[in-house]
Amino acid sequence: MAALDLLGRRWTLRILWELSRTPAGFRELQRRCEHMSSSVLSARLGELTEARLLALHDDGYHLTGLGADLVEALRPLNAWSRRWARETDTGAPDGSGG
Repeated sequence: MAALDLLGRRWTLRILWELSRTPAGFRELQRRCEHMSSSVLSARLGELTEARLLALHDDGYHLTGLGADLVEALRPLNAWSRRWARETDTGAPDGSGG
């Protein structure tokens, strides 16, 4: 439940997703995350670092091994959510549009 609590916090998944692409410093990450407030970003980075999902290096924040494993574990959920978005975009439950 602690993991779900952490992942359910606003911006957490977006930060993990962004850092799965490339490491980033605070300002770059804030820019990538549509200029989220610095206080929220600071709080999330602290929480994710404390949870050992991120580590701060000279060139910015990186996913740790645990963080990379988490992103990999979330890939099926990402695939499902894309399918769900396609099927619900038409407004019909079966995707038929009518």
